[in-house]
Amino acid sequence: MRANCWMGRDTLEVLEVPDPRILNSRDAIVRVTSTAICGSDLPLVGGHVPTVKKGDILGHEFMGEVVEVGPGVSNLSVGDRVVVPFPIACGACFACQEGLYSVCENSNPNAGMAEKFMGHSPAGVFGYSHMLGGYAGGQAEYARVPFADVGPIKIEDDLPDEKVLFLSDILPTGYMGAEMCDIKPGQTVAVWGAGPVGQFAVASAYMLGAERVICIDRFQYRLNHAQRAGAQTLNYEEVDVLDALRDMTGGHGPDACIDAVGMEGHHPIPAVYAYDRVKQAIRSETERAYALREAILSCRNGGVVSVIGVYTGMLDKFPMGSLMNRSLTLRTGQCHVQRYMKPLLERIRRGDIDPSFVISHRMPLREAPHGFELFKNKQDECNKVVLTP
Repeated sequence: MRANCWMGRDTLEVLEVPDPRILNSRDAIVRVTSTAICGSDLPLVGGHVPTVKKGDILGHEFMGEVVEVGPGVSNLSVGDRVVVPFPIACGACFACQEGLYSVCENSNPNAGMAEKFMGHSPAGVFGYSHMLGGYAGGQAEYARVPFADVGPIKIEDDLPDEKVLFLSDILPTGYMGAEMCDIKPGQTVAVWGAGPVGQFAVASAYMLGAERVICIDRFQYRLNHAQRAGAQTLNYEEVDVLDALRDMTGGHGPDACIDAVGMEGHHPIPAVYAYDRVKQAIRSETERAYALREAILSCRNGGVVSVIGVYTGMLDKFPMGSLMNRSLTLRTGQCHVQRYMKPLLERIRRGDIDPSFVISHRMPLREAPHGFELFKNKQDECNKVVLTP
């Protein structure tokens, strides 16, 4: 089969690789019909995530048709159409029983690597380094899905791929980011990052009862998407965000702030940007956490800061004094996707949201490296790329 492979820092190639096969009784093989490029793929491609190896298959947002099942999978059959969640979860451990699927205790065979780096291991993840299991990703013609009796959700109607594909990651991630804010009627939520996850966070905040959502970014085409999702917008290259948010909230600050940017943020002041950029380049820190710092400093006293942007290691200049002294609540997590797939599928069916609004580019799998270049460099107003094998 053909698959999009990491071949070194900032180098991708679509190569012929061996077809996946059943390795465990609870496995399934899925013929991929749609897969997507995610913002959290970019740190992998750029070499900022450790334990990525030459030839690794990328991709953790995918769906398709079941073509083979192991003897331990009784809930799926050959021919079923499924969306696959990006965290791999066993369904039986303490974390899974608590609905914390992205920290499953049994799905990462390389947990020791992650424990050395993070203290404890999160779940295994498709296409996301050997530290998180070394699983082949879904930017391929076929994918092996472990614990297939727990993860994939069947799509049993005629909803097109583009309406349900993002149940694999970014729609539940944006929704969880808003849910962690404990939104009450009348509240204001600020979202850093107007990419697809930020756009879904905006839409989700409104679904959960926010009165006003303010979205911060620097690319006007992304801000336009956020506006279509209902947000007021701020371009941080044109205004001082902290001052603007104070003015817009009567001096209080937003009730909740969502960081949908993560480790590869940008800052408009060259000297500030250079500090973290240089330290990241020489691997003395892994994060450029401008959005997180700003979200903490902007949030009202006693408010909530929700972090769904991807971070992988250590950052400098974390405003712990602001967080502690102002009674802020910090809530974080890779999304527990399995928890949200069924309720969000029902919202899609009811017409509460059509997730396909984030798609800007569609291309065949063979053009995946070009898609990454467009997405990474914000070329051609690239918002979200969907690949078809």
